[in-house]
Amino acid sequence: MLYEEKQIETIPAGPLGLLPLKSCEELGKKVDAWLVDWRNERESEHKTTIAFAGYQRDSYIIGSRTPRFGSGEAKGEVLESVRGDDLYLMVDVCNYSLTYSLCGIQNHMSPDDHYQDLKRIIAAVGGKARRINVIMPFLYESRQHKRTGRESLDCALALRELVDMGVENIITFDAHDPRVQNAIPLKGFETVQPIYQFIKYLLKYEKDLLIDSDHMMVISPDEGGMGRAVFFANVLGLDLGMFYKRRDYTRVVNGRNPIVAHEFLGSSVEGKDVIIVDDMISSGDSMLDTARELKNRKARKVFICTTFGLFTSGLKKFDEFYHNGLIDRVLTTNLVYQTPELLSKPYYIDVDMSKYIALIIDNLNHDSSLSELLNPTKRINRLLAKYRAGER
Repeated sequence: MLYEEKQIETIPAGPLGLLPLKSCEELGKKVDAWLVDWRNERESEHKTTIAFAGYQRDSYIIGSRTPRFGSGEAKGEVLESVRGDDLYLMVDVCNYSLTYSLCGIQNHMSPDDHYQDLKRIIAAVGGKARRINVIMPFLYESRQHKRTGRESLDCALALRELVDMGVENIITFDAHDPRVQNAIPLKGFETVQPIYQFIKYLLKYEKDLLIDSDHMMVISPDEGGMGRAVFFANVLGLDLGMFYKRRDYTRVVNGRNPIVAHEFLGSSVEGKDVIIVDDMISSGDSMLDTARELKNRKARKVFICTTFGLFTSGLKKFDEFYHNGLIDRVLTTNLVYQTPELLSKPYYIDVDMSKYIALIIDNLNHDSSLSELLNPTKRINRLLAKYRAGER
């Protein structure tokens, strides 16, 4: 049974309100469209009761803005009443395309700016909402998740701060280290894996794949991503390989120890299609080095699947690798800002996550369990069965 056909068994926690910040405006509109369609078509004997007041609407988006003063300071404004609402705030802390004026100079917004704007909107709600939930696909400061020496624990501090402001649930995707939720053990924290969506879009664009351990393999580019790759390999029934990085710890270049070499652990990749799975592409150097090593070991096709495509060093190297036959496809989600240049690349596949986010919001608004959504094994098996049967 499709989720859209599922019967409503619980009343909503409150009237649904979507508050996508400007950084997440486009994704928010797509999520809103899914929710409007489902709720207008859904049938329930209780829909006429007062508990379902405002259940069917033309849009669930509530207007907000964060204007700035000439000094660069800002304030948050919510443009309509949210009293008693079940609010879902959406923010993309990686959207550097937005700018603001500081003493006449145009500044691009950093993750710090977006995080402050999120807090401003929560403050503008002023405790009037029934519940505040934050959907932050790229978890703010998630790369600073553990302490090595005299360092700040920024991610834990941010989570504590949001909870202290009244946030009940935090939904993120593919957190760099899910153990950061230990900072808020009494509040809801979900880190969602987009594995089903990766497989769905890869099979949509690649029509000749043989998905078995003789013809395909899953690769983790480093030891830190092994858990993600193990799950990916298990649901597809594939073998697993891993690279580990040998670093020069005597030097620091651009804030990190440079990589000396990538060493491979696993069976032969010769003649196989390989899927490299990771949480993000930052500069992309280690991902491209991994792809080159796999091609040197005579892999047939190389597919790169990462949740967040930041491409902090641009796309020139990816273009070169594609034209030289070292990579075949790059799949990243629309959970973070995508440049028009990226979307135009022949090797790029845009993995749309709006439906998945809408499903999560719909379940949470009804206080329903998320377990079926967070474990995609059944959906993946159905998808593979259709693909193997030629229903593409």
